Order: sequence, then structure tokens, then C-alpha cells
Amino acid sequence: MLIVSYNIQYSLGRDGKYDIARIAEEIGGADIICLQEVERFWQRSGNLDQVQELADRLGGYHWIYGANMDMDASSVDESGKVNNRRRQFGNLTLSRWPILSSRNFPLPKYGTLHQHSLQRGLLETVIDTGSDVLRVYNVHYCHLDAQTRLPQVEATMDIIARAPLEGGAWCGGHPDPAAGWLEGTIPPMPEPMMLMGDLNFLPDSAEYNLLLGAKSADYGRLSRRKGFVDAWVAAGHEEQSGVTHPELPGRIDHCLLSPELASRVRRCWIDMDNMGSDHYPLWVEI
Repeated sequence: MLIVSYNIQYSLGRDGKYDIARIAEEIGGADIICLQEVERFWQRSGNLDQVQELADRLGGYHWIYGANMDMDASSVDESGKVNNRRRQFGNLTLSRWPILSSRNFPLPKYGTLHQHSLQRGLLETVIDTGSDVLRVYNVHYCHLDAQTRLPQVEATMDIIARAPLEGGAWCGGHPDPAAGWLEGTIPPMPEPMMLMGDLNFLPDSAEYNLLLGAKSADYGRLSRRKGFVDAWVAAGHEEQSGVTHPELPGRIDHCLLSPELASRVRRCWIDMDNMGSDHYPLWVEI
């Protein structure tokens, strides 16, 4: 299984050009793709539906889009007919395998007076690979400050911990089986999971400690039995090594895995040759 996380910066590359086709080329070949900063119908990127453009160019993928910013971009023609269109910004998850169910959770938002503060969200998908059923969480945390991200991390941990207890998109039975509610089998909500995205924090941060466990001077990272393991570290890299943004001193894009998936990591690398965004794609082979 080959997975990639990539903040595509709405296809604005390091050469100052918008090119959604280039993004598709840079992520081709992955089995599961988690993209952040994907937009629909923004003037700056040519009023494209980037979600549909990527799906069409890649081909062969199931996909779910989680719009976290959703604003009016509709028009009214001469007859008075409303041409409904939404200007959206969010996360896109694509999979070669069926996406059995999905949920999109808004995360706590800090209401600023002067700084640009965006609504962020956590996109959950349940994917059946044929050999595994797993949860994939795609997220982009606030860029402003640790104090704006910590509530988002806490909300993420609560959502992820609750999910197996809540069950799949539907569970249980129905008093009238003929009513049509029981179409198909009960969708799963499995334990194995991964959290991928632009988390906007480095490995020496409070946010990283909250998700991965505190770091002891004597005993190292205190990983939880039901917590996360950093795929980068599971692949044999030093925790403080690696860079995922050319203007920052380390990794702010991460792939965090439940222990059963982390034990199967073969390699993890950062593609620093890409040009399609201001971030580098993070790749993991499981």
C-alpha cells in the first residue's frame, strides 16, 4: 500500500504558476491520497472545480471531498434562474479501493480580529482495501499558533476515540426490515487508522506530544497502546529529521498510524523535487 499526504496550496507552485495537471502528475501511483487546500470555484485558480479536475485527471479513484469553507458563488441569469455554485476550500481523499463511508467534522475555530482565520475540518473515510478495512483521517490544522491548534488536536483525539464505539454510518437493526433502511451490510468502523495532513506543527511541539505521547528524557517517546506512531520514525528516521516545507526547519506534514499499521511501515520519504506547491509531498509505503 502506497499512501501520500500533500498540501497542494490550491495548485500554486513554487514557480508562481497555478497548474492542477502538475499536481495530478506528482501524486500519481499512490493507492490512498490525502490532499489539503483543494478548492472549488476561486478566481485566483481560474474558477476551476479542482476536485473534479483531479478526479478526472487521475482516473480510477473513489473520492470524498470535505469542504470546510463553503461560501456563495452563485449567479442569477436574465430569466431569474439561480445557477447555484459554492466557493469551497477543504480536504480531498482519494482511494483506489471503495470508500465505504465518510464523515466531515468541523474543528474548533479561533475567531481573530485581524489575522486570517479559516474554518478547519477533519475528514474521516473508511476504506476497504480487500485485505484490510481501515479509517483514514485527512486534516489541516490552523497555521496561526499552538493555542489555536491544541483545541483542534483535542477534538481530533476525541472524534477518533469515539468512532469504534459509535459504530459505522449505521448500525443495529430496524423494526421494519422492508422499509429499505437495511440496504447492504452494516458498514464497519475499524480500529486500524491513520491521520494524515498538514498539521502545522514540528515534532518538538506540544501538539505533537499530545498526539504521540510525551517524551521522557530517560525512556523516549511514551507511545500509547491505542495511540499514534509517526510513520517517519517507524521507517527508521530520526524524529527531528526531515523537512516538508522549504521555509520551515522541519516536518509539519505528517502521517501518524495506529500501532498495528505502524509495525508494517516499509519506508517513508519526502519528495523534495516537486514543484506544484509550497509543501513537499510525504509518502509512506505499508
